[in-house]
Order: sequence, then C-alpha cells, then structure tokens
Amino acid sequence: EVQVVESGGGLVQVGGSLRLSCAASGFTSTIFTVGWFRQAPGKEREFVSAIKWNGDDTYYDDSVKGRLTISSDNDKNTVYLQMNNLKPKDTAVYYCGARTRRTTVMYVQSTMWYDYWGQGTQVTVSS
Repeated sequence: EVQVVESGGGLVQVGGSLRLSCAASGFTSTIFTVGWFRQAPGKEREFVSAIKWNGDDTYYDDSVKGRLTISSDNDKNTVYLQMNNLKPKDTAVYYCGARTRRTTVMYVQSTMWYDYWGQGTQVTVSS
C-alpha cells in the first residue's frame, strides 16, 4: 500500500507562486505515476498534471502549460508542482493521486486511473 500527503498550499496574490509537494510513503517502489488534480467549489475534480515516477514523462492540461511545472525527487519520494503566475481561476483544493499498476496506455487525466489519494491542500489566489 501507498500513502500520499499533499502540502504547500496557501493564500497568494495574483501573479504569485507556490510549490506544492506530494510526499509518498509505504511501498513507494511500486508507484508508476503520480498525478495532480484540483477541485474548485461546486465543480468536479479536474486533471492538472502528471509524471511517471521515474521522471521520464510529464503531462499537462492545456490550461496550465507554461505556468506549472511538475517534477519528481525519488530520493525524497516526493513529487512537486511548481505553480507560477497564479490566477484566481487556479483557486481550488489540489490533490495528488498515485497509480501503482503499470500500463502502456496512460489515462492520466482520469481520476479512476489512480489507486491512492491524499487529503488535498488548499490554494487560494486573491485579486
């Protein structure tokens, strides 16, 4: 089993930056991919970005390309989401999910594809 814990959220002004962390524990050697999702009040959870645990491949939603960067540090069992030039529409609870089953087809945008989830971290962008 794998556990993931998000941290790094907070209140930031428009144009500011935050770095979110997703720390994994347990059988981390079984992790295949980690994804970041976000959920605003009254909306469904939506895909933001994902990365293969070995860092070989990264994926982004078009709405965040150029502003958000995902990276992994296997020594620390942590995946980071660097968020720059934040906008009010980025306000949401950010969740990370981990998938342990290896596949050739990467359904990174689907919440159903992930096996484990954290409790989320709140990001609020004020104007």
